[in-house]
Amino acid sequence: MAIIENRDIIVVGQQPWDTPIGSNCKDIAIEFSKHNRVLYINAPLDRRTKFQQAATEGVQKRVRVIKGEENGLEQIAPNFWVYYPDVINESINWIKPTSIFRIFNKINNKRFAKSIQKALKQLNFKDFILFNDSDMFRSYHLKELLHPALSIYYSRDNLLATPYWGKHGKHLEPELIKKSNLCVANSVYLANYCKQYNPNSFYVGQGCDFTLFKNDESVKVPENLAVIPKPIVGYVGALLSIRLDEQILLHLAQQKPEWSVALVGPEDEDFKASKLHQMPNVHFLGPQKPDSLPSYIKGFDICLNPQALNPLTIGNYPRKIDEYLAMGKPTLATKTEAMSVFEDYVYIAETKEDYVKLAEKALTENNPELEQKRIDFAKTHTWEKNVEEIYKAIESVQ
Repeated sequence: MAIIENRDIIVVGQQPWDTPIGSNCKDIAIEFSKHNRVLYINAPLDRRTKFQQAATEGVQKRVRVIKGEENGLEQIAPNFWVYYPDVINESINWIKPTSIFRIFNKINNKRFAKSIQKALKQLNFKDFILFNDSDMFRSYHLKELLHPALSIYYSRDNLLATPYWGKHGKHLEPELIKKSNLCVANSVYLANYCKQYNPNSFYVGQGCDFTLFKNDESVKVPENLAVIPKPIVGYVGALLSIRLDEQILLHLAQQKPEWSVALVGPEDEDFKASKLHQMPNVHFLGPQKPDSLPSYIKGFDICLNPQALNPLTIGNYPRKIDEYLAMGKPTLATKTEAMSVFEDYVYIAETKEDYVKLAEKALTENNPELEQKRIDFAKTHTWEKNVEEIYKAIESVQ
């Protein structure tokens, strides 16, 4: 087992620690802290957020830290500290991709780095590793400003496909990847993208928390799903037109009127207006609490991930696939480069017609042995294993 111990690791990224939703970066940082000292840096407050979200506790806390009324450094576990920077950065994304943007971005980086150095001094962090979770603007210059022993860029989403990140990121991210000591990515697609700019780029997989996703007697199928006629093909997650292919679902429902299609999750406006709502065998069950999702998955005969193919989705690691497999469920998904690691355990479709044929096959051949193989495979995708792969990548370049 590859392991790095007794090092100091700084984690910077997009996800503040005090945001209630989880993230890869948080889970990786927790895993790092089992054998190393970790300083998790929240993004600095920017002027626009300070104005627009002034009433929120998150902004108010940061303002108190900036004013010196509260200590920005908090220890939350024996080897784990969270730091709230005592600076405000300028909101500059509106500036066109010019040298002017780069000047202001460097000013922001210098403010950020100066604040981080206060925390490093308090904790006496030395010879540290800098782990950057896709923070391509605020942390662009941190390698030069903080002088880490090793700098790592972590790619987990194709952020350049979004307007906010794409505007400046199409220039800055490749440059940041190139100057990092190594890059790690949670999908094959993103690892290959990083490799274009840095030969020390590695696919390290994805971790998942399977605590809830157990298909045992303690998990009961919810009443609103139990009354739906079987067989049930189902999807759990946000119903967003930019991420899901509505035509696949329509085709399934039309070609198999004797099947039920169950969709669990909040809908965007496109899905609310979809013809799917007019079909008697399609059931929208609405948003549900995260801890209830395994109960819905248990009630499905087949699980779906009818992903739309576009720049935003094509490189993403589909965490829900692991959750489906952890419960032993036959799973159908759209073919992408990121899905290649699942090809021995998932039915992979290239067309909407494939979905019907593969669903029929999945229903016919499912058995306890296949279910157990899926469960065993999913359990190889733990956060411990994910971080072990990051450690291997680090060792390979040192």
